[in-house]
Amino acid sequence: MKILTGNDLKSGAVVWWTGSEWSLHVNEAIDVGEEADAIAAREEASRRVNVPYTIEATQDADGVRPAHIKDRVRALGPTVRPDLTLKPADPDAGNWVI
Repeated sequence: MKILTGNDLKSGAVVWWTGSEWSLHVNEAIDVGEEADAIAAREEASRRVNVPYTIEATQDADGVRPAHIKDRVRALGPTVRPDLTLKPADPDAGNWVI
């Protein structure tokens, strides 16, 4: 499975491509397959995301999980403090002031 990630141009937040927009939640990411480069180029040109790139991921009962530890930390937060991770069900997730 290949998914797209990058940083939101306005907030700097880590975002994931859902097929129609960018989400803060990795579980909403879709498999972009061979379309990854075309989507990344189009989205970067539209100035919605900074430096989008493709990563390998898997999907299991827990959801979408990036294959590499660097991207898992970007997706799920610190590895030593689970209480600091981004929780998709949290209605305030992503509502911060920059």
